[in-house]
Amino acid sequence: MDMAMDESLSPLAQPGSSDQQQIASASILLQIVMLGLAFVLGHVLRRHKIYYINEASASLLLGLFVGFVANVSNTEAHFRQWFNFHEEFFLLFLLPPIIFESGFSLQPKPFFSNFGAICIFAILGTFITSIVTGVLVYLGGIFFLMYRLPFHESIMYGALISATDPVSVLAIFQELGTDVNLYALVFGESVLNDAVAISLYRTLLAVKNHPLETHGFMSAIWSFLEIFVGSLSSGVGVALICALLFKYSGLAVHGLQNLECCLVVLFPYFSYMLAEGLGLSGIVAILFCGILMKHYTFPNLSEGAQAFTSGFFQLISSLAETFVFIYMGMDIAIKSHSWSHVGFIFFSIVFIVMARAANVFPCARLVNMLRPASRQIPMNHQKALWFSGLRGAMAFALALQAVHDLPNNHGEIIFTATTAIVVLTVLVIGGSTSTMLEKLDVVGEANGNSMILDGDDEEMEGLTTNSDDGHDDNGFDNGHMDPLTQKFQELRKRYC
Repeated sequence: MDMAMDESLSPLAQPGSSDQQQIASASILLQIVMLGLAFVLGHVLRRHKIYYINEASASLLLGLFVGFVANVSNTEAHFRQWFNFHEEFFLLFLLPPIIFESGFSLQPKPFFSNFGAICIFAILGTFITSIVTGVLVYLGGIFFLMYRLPFHESIMYGALISATDPVSVLAIFQELGTDVNLYALVFGESVLNDAVAISLYRTLLAVKNHPLETHGFMSAIWSFLEIFVGSLSSGVGVALICALLFKYSGLAVHGLQNLECCLVVLFPYFSYMLAEGLGLSGIVAILFCGILMKHYTFPNLSEGAQAFTSGFFQLISSLAETFVFIYMGMDIAIKSHSWSHVGFIFFSIVFIVMARAANVFPCARLVNMLRPASRQIPMNHQKALWFSGLRGAMAFALALQAVHDLPNNHGEIIFTATTAIVVLTVLVIGGSTSTMLEKLDVVGEANGNSMILDGDDEEMEGLTTNSDDGHDDNGFDNGHMDPLTQKFQELRKRYC
């Protein structure tokens, strides 16, 4: 039995080999160097205001270059396997700090003022994108335009490719100072959309693997709603427990800054793992945990703990986000792909553009029907939303999982198409974002309407104080604030 266990360990996990340790050290050293280079490149690009190559594009290109060199130089397999993208590593270690910091640094007013619209785009819109993409891919196969996938697998492909990741677009939005409502819609949709795409993909996979145990479409919808509400509740619950702990424990008073910092750092990861362990969505849980911890827990910390946690979460998020694109680039260059199915790749790109339009414009029309005239989503904002549907690490991770989930080489074909779409959207669409914003006339004063708090700005008054003219600090009329937002403000005043 011991021998079987030893054989099951990968060469990287065997402690006795000094060669393996040397290879591991060299691989990690190279990745550290690439991270440093990526941050320097990002600084240079920002300083010179070069928007057609953004930080995400630079990191992806850097990873592609290093992976390509490692591939053509016939380096040892043990060395190259350190560059392989593992979806479990991404979902469990890289994604949580990125999502949490997004919520932790978020101003709640624009987010919750647009929460209804965000849910429509993220939930209904993602369903529309998945179905339209899947049906078009299936029909494309029937009419011999592309490789033919079974209908169920076509819908699964539509679900995984519907996961958007507009990180580079949002960075440029923030840099150029776009409208705060537009930023809120793009940001909110992208975060919740990831959770919807994962849940939908897993539901479709369960239906495929256990068709006799399912009870139809409505059962799948109900299951998704249970997951979403349960995830939100778990994240909110953990955040409120954390807030009450720090409010009444007196850690800040007794000078226990070390303990404060340790607990604050552990609570977000606890919320993510709790949700995942219960079969819920860790993304939704940790997002709302971050939003509530910032406004309920943060004021109850000592000044030293506040300074540390703000800097720490921002640091870890930046490292994880940059490494994700380097990680993807290396994996894309090293892995073998089914590039023979060019038609599948080309028409997949065409179909996701069409599906994005079928998502954004009808959903925006629905939102405008439910909103007063003063809060309509203008057409230039709708076009910006349509343009912002980049695919990134989430779609890439789900496609990599599809390689193991789908038979007959179908997973490899889907993975290759997704790889091409990710590279194209990050490099081309991400690089042309600034031009798009100028053409659509949605650019304001730089950094004037940012929805994300600056890491150096620890002032809380700007988030809670209303001006005398009846509008809040982000320009929203309090008379139009929905009941959820009003309740949020009441809770904040009570517990902070």
